[in-house]
This record gives sequence, C-alpha cells and structure tokens, in this order.
Amino acid sequence: MIKNLPIEDQYNRTSLFKKENVNELIRILTRFGTIPKINSINIITSNDEPDLFKIIPGKSIKIGSNFLNNPIVALIYLRYGIEWQIWYRGLGKKKSHPILCDIAALQVTHLFFNLLPKEDKIKLKDSNHFLAEFIQNIETINVDSLTNDIELMTKLQFFHGLNNLDKKIKKSWKPIIEELAKPTEYLLMSGGDLRLNIDEDKLLNKYGCRPFPRPEAYTFASSTATSVSNFAFDKTEIVRAILIKRNIAKGLNEATSGFSELLKNNLRKALNINKECQIIFSPSGTDSSLQIAALTQVISKKDIIHILVASEETGSGVPAALKGLHFENTTALNYPVKKGDRIDGFRDVELVKVPLRDENGSLKSTSKLDEEVLNAITKAKDLGKYIVLHIMDQSKLGYQSPSEELMHKLDKRNNLSMQIIVDGAQLRLDPKDINSYLNKGYIVTITGSKYFTGPPYSGALIVPKSVSDSIKSVKNILPKGLTNYYNRSDWPTCWFCSKQLSDGFNYGTYMRWNAAIAEMNRYFKTPILYRNLGIEMFCNFVEDSIKEASFLEPLFDKETKISTYNSEEFGLRNIRTIFPFFIHKDNRVLESDEIKKLYLLLNYDISNYFHRSPIETIRIASQKCHIGQAVTVKHRSDKETAVLRISLGARVISESWKDRDISMFFRNIEEQMDQITIIIKKIELIINNPILLK
Repeated sequence: MIKNLPIEDQYNRTSLFKKENVNELIRILTRFGTIPKINSINIITSNDEPDLFKIIPGKSIKIGSNFLNNPIVALIYLRYGIEWQIWYRGLGKKKSHPILCDIAALQVTHLFFNLLPKEDKIKLKDSNHFLAEFIQNIETINVDSLTNDIELMTKLQFFHGLNNLDKKIKKSWKPIIEELAKPTEYLLMSGGDLRLNIDEDKLLNKYGCRPFPRPEAYTFASSTATSVSNFAFDKTEIVRAILIKRNIAKGLNEATSGFSELLKNNLRKALNINKECQIIFSPSGTDSSLQIAALTQVISKKDIIHILVASEETGSGVPAALKGLHFENTTALNYPVKKGDRIDGFRDVELVKVPLRDENGSLKSTSKLDEEVLNAITKAKDLGKYIVLHIMDQSKLGYQSPSEELMHKLDKRNNLSMQIIVDGAQLRLDPKDINSYLNKGYIVTITGSKYFTGPPYSGALIVPKSVSDSIKSVKNILPKGLTNYYNRSDWPTCWFCSKQLSDGFNYGTYMRWNAAIAEMNRYFKTPILYRNLGIEMFCNFVEDSIKEASFLEPLFDKETKISTYNSEEFGLRNIRTIFPFFIHKDNRVLESDEIKKLYLLLNYDISNYFHRSPIETIRIASQKCHIGQAVTVKHRSDKETAVLRISLGARVISESWKDRDISMFFRNIEEQMDQITIIIKKIELIINNPILLK
C-alpha cells in the first residue's frame, strides 16, 4: 500500500471533497499556484504520519494528511518549506548555514500571510500548529532577535534536521534578506507608492489589480494597469531565486548592479534600441517626468519652460513633477513628504498646458492644437527661455499631438534652444517608431505596465546618445531632494550629475520591469503578419461591439481629427487600440460617480444580487471584468461625466499564440472577443438594476 504520494496525485475522497468544501479547496489551491515551483523538489503527503511536516534539504517536503484539513495552514507550511529550499539551494556548495534559510523563510512566510485575504487569516485563529501561530502573532521579523531565540531555532531545526544553534547570520547576508526575502507578489508592490497597496478583502490596489496573477478576471485594462500574468509572474519568481544565489555568492552590490544593467540590456534588445542610448529606470511614469525636470535643470542654466501637450490626458501628477514639486505624500523610497511642496534643489520653472479639448469639452482640431503649440514655442523663444516640449504619442484616450507636419517644421529649425520629450507611456509604439524618435534626438518616456501589461508601476526614460553626451559633459548635480526618490544605480554610471544619489536598489522597480520585458519578448515572438492580423481582428470587433450597443456611446466615433490613424503602413500608432465610451440609461448619460461605481462593480463578483435570477444572468454577474478606469470627459450635451475604456493589450496577441498554431491563434482571439461581449452584457445588467449604482 502506498502511504506517501505527491500532493497533486491525491485521489482518495476525504472530508475535503464534501460538496460544501470543494469551491473552498479550489480557491486555496489557486493561491497555491503563486508559490514558487522548484525543479526536483517533490511535495509529498504522508498518511503514515498525518501530523508530520518535514523538509528533506534539496529533495522534498513531506506534509501530513491532517494539515489538509485546514488548507490555509497547509498553505502557510508549504510556503515556508518551498522558501527554505530556495535559500538552501542559494547557499551553493556551502550548506553549513541553514539558519539563513530559517530566517529568510520565516520572513517570506510572514509577508505571505499578510497578503492573504481577511477571511483566510481568520481561519488560522484556532490553529494549534506552531508555525501558523508564530507567523500570525509576530509583527516584524528582526534577524538578530530571532537568531538568539534558542527555543524558536530548535523548533525550526526540527523541520529539517540540520544544526542551526551554533550558527550566526553573516553581516553581508542581512541586506540580502532585507531585499530578497520577500514573496514575488510583495516585491511587485514595493518600491512605488501607496497606490500599489492592496485592500484586505479583494486584494486589489487602486487600479483594480493584484500583484499576483488573476486569471479569473477578463482583463482589457491596459490603458490603466493590469494584474501580472501567470507567465510573467513565474519568470520573475525564477529570477528572484537566481538573484538569491548570486547575491549570496557575490554580495548585494555586485550582484544587483549586474542585474540592473542586464535588465537595461534586455530592454534594449526587446525594443531593438541602440546600445549607446541610455536607459533610466523609474518607479512610475510620473517619476520619469520628475527625472526630466531634473535633467533639464542640469543641462541648461536658462529659465526653463515646459510646454505640456495633452495636459489633461497625461498622468495626474505630471504637471507637479515637471515643476519640481512632490506629487504624492510618500516617495518611492518610502520617505514621507508633503504633496505640493517644492523638492529641495529645484528652481522655478514655467509650465504651459495645451489641453486637447476646449472649455466646452470638444476636441480641438489638429490645426488649432498646432497653432497653440507653435505660439507657446515662439513666445518662449522670444523670451530667451530653454524650451522643453512634451509631445503625446499616445494619450490615455488614444490621441496623438501635435501633428507630424508641425514636428517636421520644428526639426528643421536650428535656432531653437529646445529639448523634445515624447510621452510614450502607453508604449503603443513599434520599435521602429521609438528609434525614429531617438534618432531625432528626442527623449522617450515609456512604461512596461500599459500596452505590454507588466505590473504597475514600471517607468523608464530612453535618452538618445546626443543628449546623453551633453549630460555627461556637464559637472552639475541633480537637485538634492532627489536622494529621497532615486538610487544612483538606476542612472547611467557615466553621468556625473547622479553621483550624489542614494545608495541601494529598488528591487520593486526591477521586478516589475523583469515581468514587463518577459511580456515584450513573448509578444514579439508572434510572427508580425499574424500579430497585425490579430490586432486588426480584435480592435475591429471591439469598435463594432461598442457602436452596436444602444446604451454605449463611443467617444472616438467622430474624433479622429488629431490622430495619425490614416497611414497606409500598419503600426500600433496607426490604429486605434483604446476604445473609450460613455454609458446611457433612460435617455441620459450616466453621472461621473455612477460611472466610477459601475467600473468597480464590473471588477467584482456581484452574483449575490441576482441569486434568484436565471443561471445565465448569475454567470454574467459573477464574472470579474477589469477594463480601463474612468476618465473625466465633458459630454457633447455639456454634461461633465466620465468614460470607461476597453483596450487592446499585448497579451491578447501573445497568449493567443501560445500554441504556435495559426488556426488556434485566431480561435484564441475569438475567445477573447467573446469576453468583450460578456463585459458589455454585464454593463447592461448593472444599468438595468439602478439600485446597484446608488
């Protein structure tokens, strides 16, 4: 009789398989999917010793069958055991310090517990298992105090049988524990600001995303932000395990500096960028704007004017950042600041906003926008100011401005003291478009968290060689207050201006970029013909679906006046991939507050409001649908309201090509088109039950 079986091979019916327990077990096992996978480490259940938890170093983890009676307890123990094995492997050939594995696994499991929903934490309250009790009762992990706790170390030693009582944590290992003894999902929400924090019930951040995969949701929110995919999450978890090993072998500074440069090189390769272009990582697109504000003060001693095109359709904190002001109350490096105050070292600048819409909410014509931009440039030139022109390609609603004709004229002017910045934060650009901008000497801002669906936030500046050389030649330093925002390691090593920035590393930014680059690489593996056909197929369907729904009104229907979507050459910037729409009910446009409430309801399971309805209604109500969040826009009826957005993201293509089969590729896209139909049906379901919007 077989007494020990890998956990996935369990087939005997126990109390776990009672009808009322099945959904609960499935939910827990789904979260188990975020636990790292380690090759050749088996997880085995023991029927002979039902209360056993044993780590066989480098080989397996045994867990008694009684643990499965409380799946949350089993989840905690397995998270500890897997993490212990990761750090044990990280020790390399020197396996004489199991205490490092003990402490690192404790910290990771503690943070993992903190990210569990409230309903799961409650289920641990009555647990009499040592590790579960310890994890939920300790507030913080202090390395020194824990290593001196003989009773604790003895209990942990019992798990694996290796002597840890006469060992100490090396001083060089403490910063490694601090940086990397964190679950990947925790790293993906660190090193940004409070907007990345998740609520305790639904585990969603301000943008409706999770820092771990959310495959149960239909996701077309790439114009805002997206939960990390299973593919990118697994790639990032693998990188974390590799970094643990490298950091232990080489030390934190050498290993992490090498990783930062590797990421930049990988980004260059993914986007086919010249290696002489410099890349500066940032925690968000708004942080990239702050970096631009700082660099322009380094480059020029003149009075500076920022001309911000599409000012209402860029990040909300961008205007403040360009003026050198704190745009949140906490920096990415977790320093408390006061929003709106000037950052130390920034001098006064002028900011001219050129909004896309007039005071009536109507979209301005291309010629009108070009005229406003040219007038602002001419006036600034006459005053002898250094001009920083921020052009938009593309905005959060899918627009581009100024026109290519105006940009051609500006490129031919030799008497302008001006730097052009391309807001490419949506990254709805092909590599040839990015390189075209760089070849003209433009700085390009990008993120990996919009079109390419990496986790929020991941910003970067791409600086062309000509601009980098001019920065490298000056001996000015960046504003002093930026030490609270950025680490020196994120900036080019050849620049003098960043020498005084903070020591340390922002692993949150690195991990988010690693996930985004993984998404880029698999997207570009789809042959370009199929990629383009898939994009056309999906976007045409979304456009038609919105137009055919009587309760939806497309914002984009007659507003192509300032786009470049008329090129004969196919490209991401030549086709609409963001589809904003108003919502109507009873011959009126919904109020802004109603739109925002509807956006939240779409992203939740609301089937409890329809428990007596037909099964099809319940199915639609239960489906979680994540689309682009509300953007305030004035309706043509002169009413201030908001639009929601359905957006194409890179995953529509890359996840459809996963089988590398042409017929399956288009069938997979059709399945995602079916999801669009469900989203629109759920919108209709909500507005037909107005009590939900109260």
